[in-house]
Amino acid sequence: MIEAHVDVKTTDGYLLCLFCVGFTKKRNNQIQKTSYAQHQQVRQIRKKMMEIMTREVQTNDFIGKDIEKACQSIYPLHDVFVRKVKMLKKPKFELGKLMELHGEGSTSGKTGAKVERADGYEPPVQESV
Repeated sequence: MIEAHVDVKTTDGYLLCLFCVGFTKKRNNQIQKTSYAQHQQVRQIRKKMMEIMTREVQTNDFIGKDIEKACQSIYPLHDVFVRKVKMLKKPKFELGKLMELHGEGSTSGKTGAKVERADGYEPPVQESV
């Protein structure tokens, strides 16, 4: 089991702490139940995990699968997941920026048209519901 954590700042200003866990995979012709990576391999895998987590937080992609593929040359892994995400710092809330992001910066004027109906109009009765 290999664990890594990294502090990452997202594009929208949040500071997150990501925790990742990955498990070493048995080789195809391996008889032994356990498979341990050497210390240097664990360090290399952790380094790759941290690089990928920092890169992928900005692009919002599948982080676990990318780590699994990248570390395959060092030592085979399986079941790689982002275990936990902690929010360390959130940006200040600015209503103007929020409205600007959603395209509703300044709304003025009529938002809808009034529908006119004839006096005494009643919708037809349905046979069954």
